[in-house]
Amino acid sequence: MGNNYGIGLDYGTNSVRAVIVNTANGEEIATSVWNYPHGEAGIILDAKDPNLARQHPQDYLDGAEAVIRDALSTAAETPGFSPEQIIGVGVDTTGSTPMPVAADGTPLAFTDAYRNHPAAMAWLWKDHTSATEAEEITAHARTHRPQFLAKCGGIYSSEWFWSKILRCRRAAKEVFDAAFTWIEIADWIPAVLCGIANPADVKRGVCAAGHKAMFHRDWGGYPDTEFLSGLDPELARVRASLPDTTYTVDQAAGTLSDEWAKRTGLRAGIPVAVGAFDAHLGGVGSGIKPGVLVKILGTSTCDMMVVPEATPPADIPGLCGIVPGSILPGYYGLEAGQSAVGDIFNWMVNSIKPGGAEAGSHEALTREAEKLVPGQSGLLGLDWHNGNRTVLVDVRLTGTLLGMTLYTRPAEIYRALVESTAFGARVIMERFEEYGQAVTEIVNCGGISVKNPMVMQIYADIMNRPLKIARSTQTPAVGSAMAGAVVAGKAAGGHDGFDAAIAAMTGTLDRVFTPIPENARVYERLYRLYRRVHDAFGVKGSSDDLSDVMKELIAIRAEARATG
Repeated sequence: MGNNYGIGLDYGTNSVRAVIVNTANGEEIATSVWNYPHGEAGIILDAKDPNLARQHPQDYLDGAEAVIRDALSTAAETPGFSPEQIIGVGVDTTGSTPMPVAADGTPLAFTDAYRNHPAAMAWLWKDHTSATEAEEITAHARTHRPQFLAKCGGIYSSEWFWSKILRCRRAAKEVFDAAFTWIEIADWIPAVLCGIANPADVKRGVCAAGHKAMFHRDWGGYPDTEFLSGLDPELARVRASLPDTTYTVDQAAGTLSDEWAKRTGLRAGIPVAVGAFDAHLGGVGSGIKPGVLVKILGTSTCDMMVVPEATPPADIPGLCGIVPGSILPGYYGLEAGQSAVGDIFNWMVNSIKPGGAEAGSHEALTREAEKLVPGQSGLLGLDWHNGNRTVLVDVRLTGTLLGMTLYTRPAEIYRALVESTAFGARVIMERFEEYGQAVTEIVNCGGISVKNPMVMQIYADIMNRPLKIARSTQTPAVGSAMAGAVVAGKAAGGHDGFDAAIAAMTGTLDRVFTPIPENARVYERLYRLYRRVHDAFGVKGSSDDLSDVMKELIAIRAEARATG
């Protein structure tokens, strides 16, 4: 009968990617990437407000057509391949990235009145303009609906759905008033591919709703009208436009429309899976299962675990949600993460530019940083250059570097920045375990995990755990393709569920990064200092005396240089 394939669309911060994957063995036969043309690297910015980050929805549509056609062209080089063998489509996106739409489902950014209005565009996940609104939502929920906060880590974030809508209401009332409802792009893009325009007919995914919009089956869906009206009476109108039901990624959002079949070259009528966030489907593409912590290392990170619904987990402070069905159907999805990792390394290379383009490249800095032993720089950093997502959930925290002298070199700073992100990763792992979720295996994915062995060894040494690497370098897109294979079903050449899809389509590389004992011992000392500085700057009411920290860094530096 020949091979069957799923196609996954992965909408990232700067580009969209398509991957065509064999449903029997996970072989990736074609990939294509298309960079968003609007704004700077696909992001509409505002020089007057560094917290603003928006995207134009036209990029999502043009990108889908471009990458699908290009991927099909590449796949045609595989003997025996035909577009007819693609049996399902999956979609993942950034999030929370909501967008205002009219009553007929048209994004306001497509209308003449609001075509160039930033508030009418998609509010990208990294838009932090709603920090004040997030604090208000948190305070309001603590008083009136503490159960809402218990399922999203205890603090509501400016990166999330309701914060952004409330901010629009205050900062761009004309756009808020023109919008019939708001929709996550993770829900909107699959609907568009299926020819579904009416917002009432769009199947909203539990992934976006549960982790970013306070949706939970324990209280019947989205936050109630009384709660939202207490923040602003106008939010009641938004709540009335939202459904009481959400869907998991093993369900179809619909089938590919004739229009999109013509635009892309795919077969009309194939199922399109309900959408989810990139990190969550990246977890699926990495083979997530109970006990496995999946870390997606990119510009930011997401750290995910799943727990069978038969054994509900405890509420975990600082997490980005504990949501049934959000990653895998039948499991609670637990999400954490860091707001910047690769972005911090890129800041060093692109903004600081130490020594010029050649000497200050990632490759050059890595070569020099690899020559250092733990503690040799005498530096200690906090990885909060874009705020703290987990466990402090505070976008107003900023990065810090302690221990610098007139002799500090760029490579020492680069390594200290890497170490700071690894310390932050360990905080997250320990938070999971503190609340009963034992981490028995760590699987990493994303570009950093395969491009920079130094980073992975530092993470292994600091976390003091073996680290595995997912076989695919594009796990979110693979996870989306797997969703396409699952909604197609076994009879069509796909899979009856994600257990079967994971077994057939995922794996890890042979190389495992194991902790080096002498490195782990030094990093244990540094980590204790990191936790003290972390709490002193990030935890309200902390009264730790930090007067010895710099001196301890000097002592560690002296020992490292004497022995290393």
